[in-house]
Amino acid sequence: MSLAPTFMRALTAVVVCGALFSSALAADPKPDAVIKNKSIEAHIFLDDKIKADAALAADCLAEGKKWLDKNAREAAASRKEDPQFFKDGGWNFERKYAIRSVVADRYVSILRNDYMDTHGAHPNSDVNTILWDKAESKRISIRPFFTETADGGPTMKAMVKAVIASLKIEKKKRDTSETATDEWFKSVEPSLVKIGAVTLAPSTEAGKSSGLTFHYPPYAVGPYAEGEYVAFVPWETLKPYLTAEGTRIFGGARQKGDADEAQ
Repeated sequence: MSLAPTFMRALTAVVVCGALFSSALAADPKPDAVIKNKSIEAHIFLDDKIKADAALAADCLAEGKKWLDKNAREAAASRKEDPQFFKDGGWNFERKYAIRSVVADRYVSILRNDYMDTHGAHPNSDVNTILWDKAESKRISIRPFFTETADGGPTMKAMVKAVIASLKIEKKKRDTSETATDEWFKSVEPSLVKIGAVTLAPSTEAGKSSGLTFHYPPYAVGPYAEGEYVAFVPWETLKPYLTAEGTRIFGGARQKGDADEAQ
């Protein structure tokens, strides 16, 4: 009996599997900055939309490289102090920059997600945000959209109230209402620098923002096991406090599915 058909089928399977494996490798994103040595392996990734804007890409990459260098120095110092702690390999760090929204073809909201494994009980993660003004080619805050943003002022108090209300709804959805307490929310303060990392939420109305989303890493407003939280504040809640520019850029409703995508 001829073995040719069997052999050809096996050969075809090997070729197909090889092609799929090669394709999977090709699909892996290439880091935009890397540090790799005995103490640490760390990467920076910029999404394609960021890389399409030279000024924004340069800004993010410069920040990311400083973060890599800082962690590389700390890893080297830790390894020198306790080499045995690195017997299974070095620390692992990763930072990803991704555009969340572009509003009025000017204001770009960016999510900055960090992953950190220093051989502790478990890896840690963090989230922060950047608001980029394309017209000025610089980072800004949400301050220009509001008539006042003083610590403890009416705008910030209204934001905090809305953020906590949103977090309570999210905790109820996750069946974690037992941690919807003042103790867990005490870090959400009526101050631009303490209320949480903020982005302009995308809208059903083109070029507009449907409100603000506040991003909280594990441990910020709940136990580590609950993971990251995102609180949404619709622009209508903040309407009494908007400047002319704020009135111009806000409108519409939150896009369907945005709550899932933002997590």
